[in-house]
Amino acid sequence: MATQQEGHSDGGPPAALWVLLSSFSFALMGLCIKQVGQRIPVAEVVLARSIVSLALSAWLLQQARVSPWGQRRGLLMWRGVVGTFALFCVFGALAGLPLGPATVLQYLNPTFTALLAWLCLGEVFTLRVALAVLLGWLGVVVLMDPLELAVGLDGLPLQPVLLGLGGAFLSAVAYVSVRALGRSEHPLVVVFYFPLMSLPLTLPWVLAHPVTPSLEELFWLVGVGVFTQLGQIGITKGLIGLPAARATAIGYVQVPIAAVLGVLVLGEEIPAHLLLAAALVLASTLLSLRRTAPGPTG
Repeated sequence: MATQQEGHSDGGPPAALWVLLSSFSFALMGLCIKQVGQRIPVAEVVLARSIVSLALSAWLLQQARVSPWGQRRGLLMWRGVVGTFALFCVFGALAGLPLGPATVLQYLNPTFTALLAWLCLGEVFTLRVALAVLLGWLGVVVLMDPLELAVGLDGLPLQPVLLGLGGAFLSAVAYVSVRALGRSEHPLVVVFYFPLMSLPLTLPWVLAHPVTPSLEELFWLVGVGVFTQLGQIGITKGLIGLPAARATAIGYVQVPIAAVLGVLVLGEEIPAHLLLAAALVLASTLLSLRRTAPGPTG
C-alpha cells in the first residue's frame, strides 16, 4: 500500500494545519473542563466526552461511507484504552490545577513521543526536530516561571501534578500508536475506537457515584465532547501525515493559546513572561513546520 506523502494526511489540508487545529481545540476543551471540574467527577466528564464523540464519529463514518471496524483491531483497541487512561489523567490535572500549569505538564509529552517513536517505529530523531522539541520545552518552562515555581512548588497539589505527568506519558504512547495505525487505518476509524473503548471503561465508575449536571454544566460537558472530537481528528490526521516527534512539537502552540484563554476567560493575571514563552513556542512551531529536504533515503 502506498504511503502518504509527508506533510499531507489524505489530500486535504496539510498535516501541520491539522495539528494546529487540534491544539486550538484541545485548549478550548481544557477551558470547558475548568467550568465543570470542581463538581463533576473526572469519570463523568470522560463519559460525557465519550458519548458525544461516539455519536459524532459514527455520523462522520457514515457520511464518509467507511467501515468503522478497521483492520488492526487489537492495536485500535489498545490505542482506545491507553487514550482513555490518558484522558483520566489529563482531565484530573485540569480539574486540580490552573489551566496554564496543567497544559504545561501535558506538553512534556513531545519528549516522550519522540523517544517512543524512535524506539518503537524507527523514526529518525533529527537535529532539527530535537531543537524544535527543546525550544518548545524551554517555552513551557518559561511559561511556568521557574523562579516563582522554585519558591511556590509546595503550593501545587501533588496528585494533579502526578496526573499531569502520567497524562503526558500515556498521551505519547497513544500518539505513537496512532502513528503506527496510520499505515493501515482511516483516521476516522482511529478516532472512533477511542470513545468505543472509553465508554464501557468509564460507565461503571459513573454509575457507582453519579452526579446530575445542571443545565449550564451540561452545556460545558457537550463542549468537552465536541472540542475533544475536533482535537482528536486534528491530531490523528496530523500524526498520519507527519512523523510523531514533528507533529507533537508543532502541538506546543497549545501552551500560549491556553495561557491566553486563561487570561481572557478565567480572569487569570497576565504573566510577564508570557510573551517570551509564546515566542519560544512559536519558534518551535515554525521550525517543525519546515519541510525536510528530500534525500537519498526518502
